[in-house]
Amino acid sequence: MNNLLEKLEAIYQRWLSIGEEITRPELMNDMKRYIKLNKDYKDLQAVVDAYKSYRNILENIVNTKDIIAIEKDDDFREMAKSELDNFITERDKLEDEIRLLLLPSDPQDSKNAQVEIRAGTGGDEASLFAGDLFRMYQHYCDKKNWKIETVSMTEGTVGGFKEIIFNITGESVYGMMKYESGVHRVQRVPQTEAQGRVHTSAASVVVLPEADEFDVELKPSDIRKDTYCSSGPGGQSVNTTYSAVRLTHIPTGIVVAIQDEKSQLKNLDKAMHVLRNRLFELEYKKYLDEVASKRKTMVSTGDRSAKIRTYNYPQNRITDHRINLTSYNLTSYMDGNIQEMIEALQVAENAERLKEAIE
Repeated sequence: MNNLLEKLEAIYQRWLSIGEEITRPELMNDMKRYIKLNKDYKDLQAVVDAYKSYRNILENIVNTKDIIAIEKDDDFREMAKSELDNFITERDKLEDEIRLLLLPSDPQDSKNAQVEIRAGTGGDEASLFAGDLFRMYQHYCDKKNWKIETVSMTEGTVGGFKEIIFNITGESVYGMMKYESGVHRVQRVPQTEAQGRVHTSAASVVVLPEADEFDVELKPSDIRKDTYCSSGPGGQSVNTTYSAVRLTHIPTGIVVAIQDEKSQLKNLDKAMHVLRNRLFELEYKKYLDEVASKRKTMVSTGDRSAKIRTYNYPQNRITDHRINLTSYNLTSYMDGNIQEMIEALQVAENAERLKEAIE
């Protein structure tokens, strides 16, 4: 038995064992373990399916070799040899796929995500572009049946956003959205440009895995809470109740202010959520910076000036600079058809991960 088959057989036995355990009624008394085992069972399913196909192909190769060895009819032998070539090609392809499946996945990939879009250089045009990026992600999330919830926003003076923070919930959101972190640059003629000249503006995108209560311990004694009246453009108060919330995490100095909801409780809940994610980012940053140093597909949290993509409107062109991929379907892309780009980045990252594993 080859090494790969041995690994797959061990995983298959583990999968069977988990399958038996999750059917035991007493497991319902430990919901945390029940949820974990269900997730493990589901995560192993793709490997188990590949294992069954691989085992079947190996059996076909052995049987076909036996036929070639004992068969006297030349035509039948030639047909068997052709079949054998096909089985071997299929086996080699499946082995590559299995090696990829066996690579340890980022445990954060299955999580929901918090996304922050901020207008960069370019003034009003940068705010408008930040709004375009948000709508692009909205359309993409609609296609994936993911849910978006806005946490906070600061609108631009002529539209779009100076900053918008939102949560995305769904299946394996972070694993898809993490490639969007970095600086997005746009080249186009602004609405305010009378001479028709192309300007360059930018917006930064930060994507973080959603931190749950198990990831970050928040001590009430470490948090200072201030309340104040919500303010509108120009700083004037828009209500007379102290519904806006500002949280200061004393050990780190991180400040989170939320005023989007009319209810102080809702603003507090959102602020705690953002604070938890920001604290989790500090820990996750160490891991992400290490990964980013090896993989061009990922941008480290400490390097948010890294330009990852250019959107050129006059040429209907979009270029991802990490993998040097250019396509001329910008109009469709801005309508949320970004899956092809994300899959290309995934393929590039997987190739890098396989190279790491071999080295």
